[in-house]
Amino acid sequence: MLAILIDIVVGILLLAGCLLALIAAVGLHRFPDLFCRMHAATKPATLGMLCIAVAVGIAVPVQGSVVKLLLVVVLQFLTAPVAAHMVGRAAYKSGIEMASSTILDELGRSDRANRYGAAG
Repeated sequence: MLAILIDIVVGILLLAGCLLALIAAVGLHRFPDLFCRMHAATKPATLGMLCIAVAVGIAVPVQGSVVKLLLVVVLQFLTAPVAAHMVGRAAYKSGIEMASSTILDELGRSDRANRYGAAG
């Protein structure tokens, strides 16, 4: 009975991980500009990778593999947001236009605040 329950949980986690990876791929294809695509490339893909890593950790409960999976998850969560942030900032500084549907430009406000002081 426990083995069947573990198999069901692993299956659900694998399906969720694959679905999140598919959502990331669709977002990369459908979103209008680089900044939106970065969001799609990092958040659902990272969460999908977490689901798949947890599923593998449950299915293969060897201590060494669990430690390696935990290391992979921690490194993914540390590097993906930082890399996306740096790519976005570099794209913004190099003049890549935002989509016309973008309503918030936080970097523009911070540049303006730097140019005209904190009150501007």
